[in-house]
Amino acid sequence: MTSKHRAVALKQITIIPATLITIAISSTAAFAQANKFYNPIPLPLGNEVADTLSDKDIPTGQGGFARDYMVKLNKGDNLAIDLVSDSFDSIITLLAPNGTTVAENDDGPDGSSNSLLFTRIAETGEYVIRVRSFGETGIGAFKLKVTRLQPVK
Repeated sequence: MTSKHRAVALKQITIIPATLITIAISSTAAFAQANKFYNPIPLPLGNEVADTLSDKDIPTGQGGFARDYMVKLNKGDNLAIDLVSDSFDSIITLLAPNGTTVAENDDGPDGSSNSLLFTRIAETGEYVIRVRSFGETGIGAFKLKVTRLQPVK
């Protein structure tokens, strides 16, 4: 093998690791940027919040918007999640730590467009409570309350 052929072979060998390093760095940067982009709001200690859904929140793809809240829940917790708004037709969704839907409610039992959800938690973890408007019903003020129910004795 001539020195010219060795130089070409050596150049090809160094290009492959450099390419892999570049891909790894790009992937890591993209992942970090994606995590900065989506950050659910921690639910306050009292598990109650008065907030406003706006057109700066997460688009639902159905003309409405959503806002996510993060809450730590324990296996066996029995919850009542209450969402009230005079501004829009509300939907409440509880998402498991793996992103799957645990439970969802559109309209409360009183026949209003507010939402009331009862559920039992199957595994301990960080859950997301998603507040969203139905279809294109809008944006505006809302109140969200999460209550851990006590077993009847």
